[in-house]
Amino acid sequence: MTLPVTMAHDIPGREIGEVIGITRGSVVKARFFVRDIFASLRNLIGGEVNEYSELLEESRAEAFRRMLAHAHSLGADAIISFRFSTSTIMEGSSEILAYGTAVKFK
Repeated sequence: MTLPVTMAHDIPGREIGEVIGITRGSVVKARFFVRDIFASLRNLIGGEVNEYSELLEESRAEAFRRMLAHAHSLGADAIISFRFSTSTIMEGSSEILAYGTAVKFK
């Protein structure tokens, strides 16, 4: 079952019957020295640093999957007010957090 996920505070056409609470999924990823070498070279010539873009995309996707799994475990019908957040844990590693409000429909 796929849960509707939205950044809005409601789901059009659906009435929220219960707010279950916060649902979240996080992942901490570290840079890898091989990626750093290629990224440093790319930084010299300019343009998008694909190695880091890919790392962040992988991290966001994993955090999102974990948030969905958490919402399923809570018995949610949907997730509203969805957001991503990023924070640095230490030099070279970051946490990507996906979070929102798990709700049940009437």
